Amino acid sequence: MSSDALLTVSGLCAGYDQTEVLWDVDLELRRGEVMALIGRNGVGKTTLLHAIMGTRPATGGMLRFDGHDVTALTPHMRARAGIGFVPQGRHIFPQLTVMENLETGLCALGGRGGGAGGGVPGYIFDLFPKLYDIRGRAGGFLSGGEQQQLAIGRALAGRPALLLLDEPTEGIQPSVVQQIEAALAHVRDELGMTILVVEQYLDFVWRFADRYSAMQNGRIIRQGAIAEESAAAVAHLVQI
Repeated sequence: MSSDALLTVSGLCAGYDQTEVLWDVDLELRRGEVMALIGRNGVGKTTLLHAIMGTRPATGGMLRFDGHDVTALTPHMRARAGIGFVPQGRHIFPQLTVMENLETGLCALGGRGGGAGGGVPGYIFDLFPKLYDIRGRAGGFLSGGEQQQLAIGRALAGRPALLLLDEPTEGIQPSVVQQIEAALAHVRDELGMTILVVEQYLDFVWRFADRYSAMQNGRIIRQGAIAEESAAAVAHLVQI
């Protein structure tokens, strides 16, 4: 484990019922870097994110976050430790307003001295101005792109040290994809946030990520620096 590692995954195994999906996964994220997690559908990328968040229990191995063993921690304890998660499908609260959805993200600050009293950080509205314009609208009436911005904003409201994103560009129009890209680059550069993003759209992550890890059959099979390999060179790893 390197001295600047924020997250270290060692020999991680996880699955569903009696079906093992992850097999001895080793992964390390350094502080302030963006890693793209790539691979074909069904190889275990989403399961890995859920195992890191704690919404899918590990059946073997260990997770260390910010120098602490978090393998046995519940999801809400991991959130309070500084891990934020934007799942595939967004999962915003449709009956709550945009502002109320964002305020739920403040719960993650409980273990880090922030509490809900500080309110929603203003930079979220700088990153996604549309959210301010529609802050009183119920989440269920938002477009897909607006819901994705809201889901990312809600995770950012908890000021995580590590942000996990699962397919953030899926079904999103190009103009919103550009906003998401700019937002993720900003929180990395200005806030020092570490990001692990599952993404099929390689051109998107190749514009701002630092490294990539490719999965196949529940294992990490290849890693590299994005500055040294083009998206075309690894495209075969995500093609069906």
